[in-house]
Amino acid sequence: MVIASAMQPIWRFMVENNTQLKEMIRSMVIDLLQGQKQEAASSQPVKQAPRGQVEPGVFDTVDDAIQAAKAAQARFEDCTLATREKVIADIRATMRPRVQELAQKTVEETGMGRVADKVLKLNLTLDKTPGVEDLVTECETGDNGMTLYELSAYGVIGAITPSTNPAETLICNTIGMLAAGNAVFFSVHPGAKHLSRLLVSELNQIIAKSIGIENLIVTLREPSIESAQEMMLHPDVSLLVVTGGPGVVKQALQSGKKVIGAGAGNPPAFVDETADIKKAAQDIVLGASLDNNILCIAEKSVVAMRQIEPQLVQEMVKVGCVLVDNQQDIQRLVDLTVLPNGTPNKQFVGKNASVILDAAHIPYNGDPRLIILRTPKDHPFAVIEMLMPILPVITVDSFDEGLNVCLLLEAGLHHTATMHSLNMERLNQMARKMKTSIFVKNGPSYAGLGFSGEGTTTFTIATPTGESTTSARCFARRRRCCLTTGFNIR
Repeated sequence: MVIASAMQPIWRFMVENNTQLKEMIRSMVIDLLQGQKQEAASSQPVKQAPRGQVEPGVFDTVDDAIQAAKAAQARFEDCTLATREKVIADIRATMRPRVQELAQKTVEETGMGRVADKVLKLNLTLDKTPGVEDLVTECETGDNGMTLYELSAYGVIGAITPSTNPAETLICNTIGMLAAGNAVFFSVHPGAKHLSRLLVSELNQIIAKSIGIENLIVTLREPSIESAQEMMLHPDVSLLVVTGGPGVVKQALQSGKKVIGAGAGNPPAFVDETADIKKAAQDIVLGASLDNNILCIAEKSVVAMRQIEPQLVQEMVKVGCVLVDNQQDIQRLVDLTVLPNGTPNKQFVGKNASVILDAAHIPYNGDPRLIILRTPKDHPFAVIEMLMPILPVITVDSFDEGLNVCLLLEAGLHHTATMHSLNMERLNQMARKMKTSIFVKNGPSYAGLGFSGEGTTTFTIATPTGESTTSARCFARRRRCCLTTGFNIR
């Protein structure tokens, strides 16, 4: 692995003082295991890393990071629920003023999305990610006593985060996983490593200042595929939470550990002749264009009944779309954005519509939010999860045909689908047939994340492994506790 020249002095220090560093970590772990009082620890100022040493929570090896997290979690597990609530409240309050800066840094590093849209997503994360309140206790009582079902920590969670929503996923997972009593090793995407490392370091400082425990959130200075694989197999990682493509989810499932896997999605939006066409057009454009379509839940295609398709397209143009209806222009877009192997050209993933149109030499006015075009159901833009502000519109002649096309496009991923209709029977039938983790009726796709819709938010939607929209309760073990001599007062 090549180390950036700016980091070489730090690397040399770490190598030359390896024995000293290990002794420092060993001494810290011994102190932690001796059970220092939380109140005494929390009254001390946050310790600053010695000059030349890594940032708080940032390590050079997987094992060092996980061992530090394990020691921190042993202390955290003994804390009260009120302590967990306090640290989550402090994370929300401290990160809120940083939202604009984090959004800007994310766009600068990844080259994807829009700053204003990332601000919306980050605020949504801070506002609507559930905490300790999500850990609901169940109870049964009867003649033979009482049984409680409680949710307790796994220990150290290994979490993989993407480059598409790096800050949102990291903060959202941190809140939920801490609420459940865990520590977290974040294996972050190399394409967002600087932002992610900064976030982990700052979260550590917030936590340490709040409750006096360091290294509850850890990561590596230089993430890699190899380090992610090492983390997956580490004996002290009890649960894997993977937010990424199907390849990394498949690899995690082969680890032999409990896995919560969030895979790919290719959500269709179905509009029938009974829909409020103007509202449907606005909702689809809002959902599909948010952060340049890099959200996995965003509309990736539109399936429209023939009798309302012209009006729908016209209304979409009114609210910020560019209609590309020249076949040569459409082919140029395909050649530009789809590689010969049938995958999206990463150069244009998450880019503004104007950037893609300029590269394809297609004229437009203003700053369009979305490129729309009419295609058949088997067109590359329809069947590939492009993660770009390019939205194909497919025409059908009946509800049954439209439902079948939606099933074809969604390809059994069971991730997300939307429908615009005033026919309750059709809405219900599509919801049953699609079997998606998120199904939005008469709204933008992001309503399924709690934005302009009811419910909590998450950026880890675990469709492959069945947890769906994850929250703190997903990151906790369900345990059964029996009392045979009581307590039943009925």
